[in-house]
Amino acid sequence: MFEFLSANAGTIIVSIALLIIISLVVRSMIISKKKGKSTCGCGCANCAMSAECHRK
Repeated sequence: MFEFLSANAGTIIVSIALLIIISLVVRSMIISKKKGKSTCGCGCANCAMSAECHRK
């Protein structure tokens, strides 16, 4: 088991780092959505898709 971990330590560390980064991005998107902010990062005034995002 230790041989496997030492042989693949780089891959394991990079995979854990990517998992953490992706989790933080998803968490940030969820928090922004709950606060009513746009997930695209720009205003809706000049957006071509504003009618699709804010259907009534």
